[in-house]
Amino acid sequence: MCDDFVRIVSPHLDVVRVERVWLAAGVVRIAARTRELMVACPDCGRDSARVHSRYSRTLADVAAGGRPVLISLTVRRLFCDGPACGRRTFAEQVDGLTVRYQRRSPLLQHLVEMAGVLLAGRGGARLLHILKAPLSRTSVLFQLMRMRLPSVATPRVLGVDDFALYTDVYGTLLVDADTRLPIELWAGRDAEQLAAWLRTHPGVEVVCRDGSLVYRQGITDGAPDAVQVSDRFHLWQGLSKRISDIAAAHRASLSAAVPESEPAAPPPAELSEAVDSPARRHAERLFEAVHAVSDPGRALSAIARELGLNRRTVSKYARAASWQECVRCTPPRRSTSLDPYLEYLRQRWEEGEHTATVLHQEIVAKGYCGHYQRVKMAIAPLRRGLPIDTPCERPPSPRQVARWITTTPSRRGLHATEALRRLLEHCPELNHTHDLVRQFAAMLDAHDAAPLPDWLERLAASRLPALASLAKAIREDQRAVVEGITTPFNSSVNEGRITDLKLQKRIMAGRAGVPLLRHRVILMAGLRRRHP
Repeated sequence: MCDDFVRIVSPHLDVVRVERVWLAAGVVRIAARTRELMVACPDCGRDSARVHSRYSRTLADVAAGGRPVLISLTVRRLFCDGPACGRRTFAEQVDGLTVRYQRRSPLLQHLVEMAGVLLAGRGGARLLHILKAPLSRTSVLFQLMRMRLPSVATPRVLGVDDFALYTDVYGTLLVDADTRLPIELWAGRDAEQLAAWLRTHPGVEVVCRDGSLVYRQGITDGAPDAVQVSDRFHLWQGLSKRISDIAAAHRASLSAAVPESEPAAPPPAELSEAVDSPARRHAERLFEAVHAVSDPGRALSAIARELGLNRRTVSKYARAASWQECVRCTPPRRSTSLDPYLEYLRQRWEEGEHTATVLHQEIVAKGYCGHYQRVKMAIAPLRRGLPIDTPCERPPSPRQVARWITTTPSRRGLHATEALRRLLEHCPELNHTHDLVRQFAAMLDAHDAAPLPDWLERLAASRLPALASLAKAIREDQRAVVEGITTPFNSSVNEGRITDLKLQKRIMAGRAGVPLLRHRVILMAGLRRRHP
C-alpha cells in the first residue's frame, strides 16, 4: 500500500514533502508540507519566499487500495514585496494538488464532475459511493451546475428542431451540423428567441429545419441571408400522413386487398358434436341450472343469489334458447410466420410423421425462423382428428396501406406487393396517389427539383383534399423544399441528438429542469468533441 501513497504524491515530490502516512478508521491519511521554494504572486507574478504564516489544509483525494484518502497539507502564506502590487499576502498553491477554495484534489474534483455529467444526481452519487468518494445527489448536481459551459462557436451549417419536454411543453435544440454536436438548448419554440440567437451569432450560412412556420419566421428575421433547407425526412413524413388520411377516407375499398377465398366447408355434424371442452361442459351445466330454477314471475336477482352467480350471467343464460349460444366464440386467427408451412405440416402428418421436433427441424431447413412451441401448437388439432386452423386475413389498416405505398417497390414483400396491386386496381384514387408518391420519390432519389412545379399542379388537380393542402403548404415554402431536395443538407443529425437528449431525460427520471438538462447536454457534447 505504500506504493499507492508514493504514486499519489509522486508528481508533487519536488514541491511537497511527505512526513507521515497512517490508517485511521478505514481512511488513509497523509501528512505533508510544502518545501521552502520561491512562489510567484498571483497578481503581479513577482517571486517571493518571505513567510507570513503557515496553516493546514485538508484535501480529499481519489481512493487508494479501496480506502478513502485525506491529505493534511501544511502550506505557507507569503508576503508580496512588489511595490506596485495591491496584494499584501497570498497563499501558495501546488499545481495539480490544490485549488483555491477547494477541498478536493483536482483529480477527485474532475471525477465528481464527470460523474455528474454522465450519470446526473442519483446515478453519479451511487458511482461515487462505489469509488469511496461519497456525495449526496444534490451535491453532485451542485458541482455539475458550477461547471462552466464551453464558448459557442458560430456554426456554418445549423440544425434547428424542437423536442417535447413534458406534455404539450416543448423546447428548442440547436445542433452544429458539421461537428454533429448540440450547441444550445432552451425552453419554448418561439420565433423571436431563435431570431435573437441568430443575431448574436452572425455567420450562419445554412439552416436545416422542418416545416415549422415558427422556425421559418425566426430564421428569416435573425439570419435573412442564410439558406433555409426543409428536411427531406419531414417532407416524406408529411406526405405519408396525407396518404394515410386518403386511405382512411376510402376505408370501404381496403377489403379489396384481401384475396377472395373459397368458403370453407362446414365440419360434419357428428364431428361438431364430438368436440368437447371444459368451457362447453361448463356452459351446459350453467344453462341447465338457470333454467331449472327460472320462473316467469321470479326475479333474476333472486335466482342469482340462490345459485351464487352474477346477475348478468343469469340474465344471459335465461335469455338463451340453447347452451350453445352462450359458448364464447373464438375470434379468427391472424396470420403468422408459420402459415406458409402449414400445408407441408399437414402433408407430412398424413405421411406418418407425428413428432413435432422432427417437423420443426424440417421446416427450419426450409427457412422457418420460429420456435418449436408454435409448431407443436399448430399440429395439436391433428392429434384430435381436426383440421389445422387456417388464418383469416383481415383488411389492411390505413396506416399499413400508407406504408405499402411509400415503400420502395423493390423492398416490398411478395404479400404486400400482391395486396397493393389488388387494392390499386380496385381504387382509382389510391392508384393516382401511388403514382404521385413514386414521382416525388424519384425527385428525392435523383436530387432533381425541376419536376416539382408540375408535380404540385398534379397534386392540386387530384381532387383529393389531403394532397391539395400538401401542395399549398409546399408552395408557401417552395424555396426551402427545393434546397432540401437538391442539397445534401438535412436534419438527420438533429433527430439523432434529440434521441440522445431524451435518453438523458430518462436517466434523470424526466424531472430535470431546462437549466440542468442544458448543462448536461452541452457538457456531454464537449466530451464527445475531445474524445471522438
